[in-house]
Amino acid sequence: MSDLLDCAPGFRADQLAGFRIGVTSDRRSADLIDALARRGATVIHAPTLRMTNALSDDPVIADTRAIVEARPDVLLATTAYGVRRWFEVADAAGLGEDLLDALSDTAILVRGPKARGGIRAAGLNDVGMSAQETTESLIDEVLANYPAGLTVAVQLHGFLEPSQLERLDASHARVLTVAPYRWVEIDESDDRVERLIESACTGGLDAITFTSAPAVHALFGAAEAMGRYDDLVDAMCGPVVAAAVGPVTALPLVAAGIEPIQPDRYRMGALIRLVCEHLETDRVVRLETRHGPLALRGSIVDVADRRVSLAPVALMILRALVQARGSVVARDRLASGLPGTNDEHALEVALSRLRQTLGVPGLIATVVKRGYRIDV
Repeated sequence: MSDLLDCAPGFRADQLAGFRIGVTSDRRSADLIDALARRGATVIHAPTLRMTNALSDDPVIADTRAIVEARPDVLLATTAYGVRRWFEVADAAGLGEDLLDALSDTAILVRGPKARGGIRAAGLNDVGMSAQETTESLIDEVLANYPAGLTVAVQLHGFLEPSQLERLDASHARVLTVAPYRWVEIDESDDRVERLIESACTGGLDAITFTSAPAVHALFGAAEAMGRYDDLVDAMCGPVVAAAVGPVTALPLVAAGIEPIQPDRYRMGALIRLVCEHLETDRVVRLETRHGPLALRGSIVDVADRRVSLAPVALMILRALVQARGSVVARDRLASGLPGTNDEHALEVALSRLRQTLGVPGLIATVVKRGYRIDV
């Protein structure tokens, strides 16, 4: 997938240079990380949940036997991986042909194109796709267009609100489920999620990508355990872009008051393109100064025909000054953002280092007894 995207119009190897992006997904994360890194981003991978097969295939086999025996009137197929995994387990248990036969006359509804591909790869055909590519809209379809009293089977995709299955139970004679895989929490010894949260809260990230709602819930849960939930939400309402692959993934973000960006097409490639376009268009801060143009993009600054990488403290100071666009930024305001201290002497030392790093004398002007400003 990455190679295809690299050939797309507008691709540049420095497109995301300077930007730091957190990736929270587990499955298929390598594709996403590779595509972002190829465009110059620094990627922090911190999977909040891990997709795993059932601990034992016995429950999957038992559920499969029940579905074969019931010959359901309707099947809701939600994920391509889940369908493939289900038929692999059925084949290994000697139930593959029986399952195909039991579903041969079943009205199969799929959540999206990938689930449709999984069904067709198994040798079956579907009769329709959900309007919004969600399990909830699949259930809406069944309730709206099929008579009550049917036997309905649901291939679960690792996370579904119990209330959704209760809607089916209320209208139909029998609802059967099969869960070929599940989501599990990351081992406590893995501190990558904590480091991602700290980075987001302290200016070390420019964007976080999400490809599933459970991953969002898990990140919020980890932030609560750290006492950083409010800080994380504030960050994603401000300098850190939250990028969701689609509306279902976006729901817990929206519920927290965050406005994530999301592509029109709920696909990984579309998410990557949107992140590139949004960061380049909306998150590069440009300013004309008396010393030439300045552009702040993530952790780097283009100034005086040079590209300079900035350490976190220097970046925090310069971002505050650039966003003020020539207005004075008070000393105490800048000092309050220093990690572990609000000492003005530490601020003076940090500003001296920043000036040396930028190498443009006079770009950052001192306003006596007030603070500092960019010389515009």
